[in-house]
Amino acid sequence: MIKQLAWNTFKETGDIRTYLEFKEVKDIEEHIKKNNNDKK
Repeated sequence: MIKQLAWNTFKETGDIRTYLEFKEVKDIEEHIKKNNNDKK
């Protein structure tokens, strides 16, 4: 979902930084989820 939102925002604004920021947020979320799964 985040990837699609980022892509749509990029298409509308033409600003690659917006896409990269969304991608970074997604990577952080995945890292947090992985860490939470490792603790269980």
